[in-house]
Amino acid sequence: MTTIGQPLDRVDGGVKTTGAAKFAAEHFYPGLTHAVLVHATVSRGRITALHTAEASAVPGVVAVITHLNAPPLKPAPKPSMFNLTTTFSGTSVNYLQSDEVHWEGQPIAVVVAETSAAAREAAALVRAEYMVTTSVVDFEAAEKDARPQPNDSFFPRGAEKGDAEAALKAAPVALDLRYTTPPQNHNALELHATTAVWDGDRLTVHDATQTIDWFRTHLALRFSVPMTNVRVLAPFVGGAFGGKSAIWPGTILAALAARATSRPVRLVLSREAVYRTVGGRTPSVQRVALGADRGGKLTSLVHTSIIRTGRIGGPFEQVTSATQHLYAADNILARHDLVQLDLLSNTFMRAPGEAIGTFALESAIDELACELGMDPIELRLRNETAVAPVDGKKKFSHRRLRELYALGAERFGWHERGPEPRSRREGRWLVGTGVATAFHPALMMPVNVTVRLSADGSVLVRCGFNEMGMGGATAQAQIAADALGVPFDAVRVEYGDSALPMGPAAAGSVQTASVAASVVQACEELTQRLKTLAGKTGGVSNEEILRRAKVPHVEAVVGSETRLGRIGGRARFLPGFLLGAQRWVKAATGVQFCEVKVDAETGETRVSRWVGVFDIGTVVNSKTAASQLRGGIVMGLGLAMAEETLVDPRNGRIMNPSLAEYHVPVHADVPPIDVSFLDDPDPKMPLGIIGAGEVGITGVGAAVANAVYHATGKRVRDLPITLDKLL
Repeated sequence: MTTIGQPLDRVDGGVKTTGAAKFAAEHFYPGLTHAVLVHATVSRGRITALHTAEASAVPGVVAVITHLNAPPLKPAPKPSMFNLTTTFSGTSVNYLQSDEVHWEGQPIAVVVAETSAAAREAAALVRAEYMVTTSVVDFEAAEKDARPQPNDSFFPRGAEKGDAEAALKAAPVALDLRYTTPPQNHNALELHATTAVWDGDRLTVHDATQTIDWFRTHLALRFSVPMTNVRVLAPFVGGAFGGKSAIWPGTILAALAARATSRPVRLVLSREAVYRTVGGRTPSVQRVALGADRGGKLTSLVHTSIIRTGRIGGPFEQVTSATQHLYAADNILARHDLVQLDLLSNTFMRAPGEAIGTFALESAIDELACELGMDPIELRLRNETAVAPVDGKKKFSHRRLRELYALGAERFGWHERGPEPRSRREGRWLVGTGVATAFHPALMMPVNVTVRLSADGSVLVRCGFNEMGMGGATAQAQIAADALGVPFDAVRVEYGDSALPMGPAAAGSVQTASVAASVVQACEELTQRLKTLAGKTGGVSNEEILRRAKVPHVEAVVGSETRLGRIGGRARFLPGFLLGAQRWVKAATGVQFCEVKVDAETGETRVSRWVGVFDIGTVVNSKTAASQLRGGIVMGLGLAMAEETLVDPRNGRIMNPSLAEYHVPVHADVPPIDVSFLDDPDPKMPLGIIGAGEVGITGVGAAVANAVYHATGKRVRDLPITLDKLL
């Protein structure tokens, strides 16, 4: 019986539900100490004095480490096309190596003590004096200074076809709209934490990371030790969503403190420290301009964005990614601009670019439908495309949006919708429905694995990939079981350790397909070896073949043990990052249907019903896939209705760095979510797998905004959609 597609329980469910799973801050070493960061209180300047005597006098304090006494640390490496590990440094700052302050919240000291209580008490006593220099921290004020994003292979600055601006002016129907999204911060259930131990020049790190191999390489570079001397362990990570992709100050300074004190060090960030030292999602200002004929055919599509990065780093957000792939406009202009501020670097946050870009694009499509008096689904279908819209040539490896709209409309009951806003009411509640398209590109990464089949019939899969709760180990066990024709229970998967063969980051929805490609290749090699052995020794079952051959096991290895060899050996999977180099456009797609109820007097808004239908290629595990998609939708509800990081425009300080003031959805905010998928393999992806981790959040913001407009007649173009915007 095939196991792929079955709703099997996660293999790590038992240890997690019983508390046996150890996370990064739960590992004990003899002599373990505790560390706490001290943060700068200015946005830019230099430290002129540090007063640490009171902190050092607190009983139990082992050391107060500052730029005056810290061990040397190499600067963060510059990004390199041939070494992806160097592109994921959280910031370019070389922590505790100079008196310079680059952002409000930058760590300026680390207190190490015998207990966490002593470390916190002492950290509060460290006082700094500064020479403050001019800083720019107000995104809204800096918008006028935006400049085009630099172009490179990883982050193209946009795309252009025809003359979109001229076509917009000539269009019979035209809209030119502005949308904004605020900064947002990560709030994973597990706080960022590191336990670091040195043994001579060998470093062991337990970390809440979603990029094990990149962490190992980065730590080796920063501390000037061979990569083989660094071991990173992260078998269990309590949520990440992009916030644990980059290497942030806490990890580096935990290892630095352990080296300085010659003691094991555990550093767990407070929730406020996460906000102040771990990047979040950039704010955005977006222009979407649409030109169409009276029949709804798009003649012009303009989508531009302005985002921020820090002067000390931060990745670009591909805000127009979906715009370049969803609609067959005759003329298209997509452009990304940015401003650099004296703030902590922004970073990846679930579906970076697509999550906020689809809010603007899909809201604008809805507004055009209203202008034309056309059903929003009909307008989308009239502009559906069979090839990539920008070049008009590149084909999609998989495109099932028409089927998704038909299936979703039926499941949701779209035909019952009255077109006029404010046309349905239940008591004091205004009821509206909305729809939006979901889109996320499918990427690949190089992966090494070993697969071993033993004479007792058991199978061991080894790969240093990450498990953050999405069921990665379960999925790979299912894939290996089917590839080798063994029971699911016969397969064991080792993961979460840099000592294992190089795994991919759990980022960009790449992990399942990337690991699967190598697992399948290894299983094919194993099967061939078994056939060769069977030809020499006879035997039918795997166990009998190995017994007659008098070997305890056979093993297949995919990948090289050297970094360049590892990447070069899997080069055919690397171009997934280089979207412009692909012969095919590969993407997960979906359609989001939303029902909202808005109190006519107070503006209180409740999402009352949700239907999401998705094309994620082959569904490896229907239970974990549905969970992934529901999780993305819930996070999208936060983006749409609650989440907003408030930055003081005078000094760059985050004013709501806690879950008491930064609002995320709770159970009462989440309606029943009906999730379904086509389960239709993508012929250009390994096993037909596309990826489910991020497409679920895309389109959610627009679906909510469109439903709110249908309920109230008020169009909200600035997230989050809070009651004050509806009164």
